[in-house]
Amino acid sequence: MEIESGQYEMSFSRPKEDTLLVRLAGNWRIGGRLPSAGEVQKQIESGPRIQRIVFNTEGLTDWGSGLLTFLIKVIHQCSRKKIRVEKAGLPKGAVKLIAIASAVPEEKGSQKKGTRGPFLSRIGESTIAFSRSVVEMLGFIGDATVAFIRLLKGKARFRRSDFILTIQQCGVQALPIVSLISLLIGLILAFVGAVQLMMFGAQIYVASLVGISMVRVMGAIMTGIIMAGRTGAAFAAQLGTMQVNEEIDALKTLGISPMEFLVLPRMLALVLMMPLLCLYADLMGILGGLIVGVGMLDLSAVEYFNQTRASVTLNHFWIGLFHSAVFGVLVALAGCLRGLQCGRSASAVGDAATSAVVTGIVSIIVATAIITIICNVLGI
Repeated sequence: MEIESGQYEMSFSRPKEDTLLVRLAGNWRIGGRLPSAGEVQKQIESGPRIQRIVFNTEGLTDWGSGLLTFLIKVIHQCSRKKIRVEKAGLPKGAVKLIAIASAVPEEKGSQKKGTRGPFLSRIGESTIAFSRSVVEMLGFIGDATVAFIRLLKGKARFRRSDFILTIQQCGVQALPIVSLISLLIGLILAFVGAVQLMMFGAQIYVASLVGISMVRVMGAIMTGIIMAGRTGAAFAAQLGTMQVNEEIDALKTLGISPMEFLVLPRMLALVLMMPLLCLYADLMGILGGLIVGVGMLDLSAVEYFNQTRASVTLNHFWIGLFHSAVFGVLVALAGCLRGLQCGRSASAVGDAATSAVVTGIVSIIVATAIITIICNVLGI
């Protein structure tokens, strides 16, 4: 069978019973009327079962997307009927374009669960990923240090209104959750200590237990964890969204450093607010212990206050404040780092926020261990 037009020619023959030869000639550009893939479908169904289709395109004078569309439809129809299509007779350019159009990139995470590579290969990939993350973290810390030095020189560029707004978000707006958690932590410490101290008639030392633990470590730790889950995740989500919207790229194009304009005010705000929030958390924790001491241990408020004042020294306050300042730096660095490392999708913003919280909490625990060991060595 032969189909002719002023623009194209298409004919069919059967060199073998199970083979259909399709000859294409003429001009196969999309500008004119081209045949549909249904013509090939009719030839497949008109005789003995076809198992193979071959092409002869020696007569083609010109071709474009019209030919590609026709061929892709034919290949799709044949794949459903399990008919083999041989592309050897097609133009080389058309074969390459069809291969590109048929290729489907593998989505991230599309591998079946349970499929794992060789053990040594997984160790190598993990090591490379860890080394890259360490290099990126060190580079980010270096850029933050340079930005802080420029601030001391009066050369850093950021909006003061953004800095004040960030202080409000990190400070005043965090008071309710810090109040609740710190009060409950003081209650828990006092109750657990009272259960043991009542056995020896030493209920009064519940005030010492709660006061020293809250002022020295627990107030700073709980405040740091709260801020990591609240503010660190917010920093990562804000910067990650800006990364997705290409706002950070726009700042770089304008010659504005994202480290100075975005990261520096957030770091300064959190470092300034963390010691204040820590002091407030200490007071709320002591108040929680007072509630247990007065309500459960029959202690008077004056006795509890005097015992707390005698037990808690100024060194405990300074150590707690140092903890909180370090935690502020760590939480701000974790949130801003993960935000700037965010990918270009909506799911990447959620991943960045989650990673910021995990990184911040782990950093807080590690820093607490290091500071505690140093204080123990120094005898303070």
